[in-house]
Amino acid sequence: MKKIIGVFDSGIGGLTILDELKNILPNENYFYFGDSKNNPYGQKTDEELEKIVDEIVKDLIKRGAKIIVVACNTATAKCIESLRKKFPEMIFVGTEPAVKLACEMDYKNILVLATPGTIQSERVEELVLKNKKPEQNIKLFACPGLADAIETKDEEKIKLKLSELFDNLEKDFDAVVLGCTHYSHIKNELSEIFPKAKLIDGNKNIAKQVQKVLQENNLLNESEEKGKIEIIFSGDSK
Repeated sequence: MKKIIGVFDSGIGGLTILDELKNILPNENYFYFGDSKNNPYGQKTDEELEKIVDEIVKDLIKRGAKIIVVACNTATAKCIESLRKKFPEMIFVGTEPAVKLACEMDYKNILVLATPGTIQSERVEELVLKNKKPEQNIKLFACPGLADAIETKDEEKIKLKLSELFDNLEKDFDAVVLGCTHYSHIKNELSEIFPKAKLIDGNKNIAKQVQKVLQENNLLNESEEKGKIEIIFSGDSK
């Protein structure tokens, strides 16, 4: 069995991370699982989400995963610590809002967009407390239903949801952190809503972290051939 990099998210969101992984690690073999059936993760209870994620991880291990990328901010915030305890033989790399990056770049007025589950998590609170400088203002903003709308790929539905969420929100931010991998799919629309802001996601940094961890554990694929990619969404035949 070929060893793979397993990547999963609650649908199409994590494909943005998969793209970055392919760019810097083109010779690796990938298996991507998009759990569209259970989208959105951000509105699941902790117990529901843990059960869903456990099953996905077990499946990825059976498929020969040497590392698993949790390409979902909510699943990372709520489940990654318990996953590391339950599957101590597996390496996990998580995804979290790029608050640290925005703070390091010295933006003064930062908006963090994410699912309700991510915004309410202790991890996001920690990120703000640890990285915010005294002169910086960080606003956390939950976007219920936005990931779900993006998953449908229905432009009208996305437009209506964006209007509902942001029409009455001040727009004077110099940075907007995309704290859900789905949001990277609508950068153009978000740029129109926040024209003065730099849009920041952590996708490239996550890919670099995967590369670093594979190197440290001598798990890089030494083959010079381009790797294979398999992508499955829940509801497809496995």
